[in-house]
Amino acid sequence: MLPSTQTGAPVPGTSSNGDNTDVIQGTLDMLILKTLSLEPLHGFGIGRRIEQITRDVFKVNPGSLLTALQRLERAGWLDAEWRSSPNSRRAKYYRLTAAGRKQLEAETADWKRRAGAVARLLAAES
Repeated sequence: MLPSTQTGAPVPGTSSNGDNTDVIQGTLDMLILKTLSLEPLHGFGIGRRIEQITRDVFKVNPGSLLTALQRLERAGWLDAEWRSSPNSRRAKYYRLTAAGRKQLEAETADWKRRAGAVARLLAAES
């Protein structure tokens, strides 16, 4: 059974086993940048790829994804162009810029530093 709100609706970002699948706050940008370092993709493809690579540990809310893509494009970390998708629909494809690659390197280093700190804290004996 899914966790639910007081109204009985499922809690957003939870999977059928009750695990939280929301992207951790502050990491969506890094996940998008990393995904686009592999190949240019349209928004729906980016969300799907993040879910695939993380084996459904992270689910990306489409509204959050669109907002993040707009923010990253304004920052100069992404370029975008309209073109046909594999199903012959027009879609906005995003690709990483040189500045985006630098930002990805910085965010990856910061994430590794923070993850190491959490791992040390969790491993500490009481």
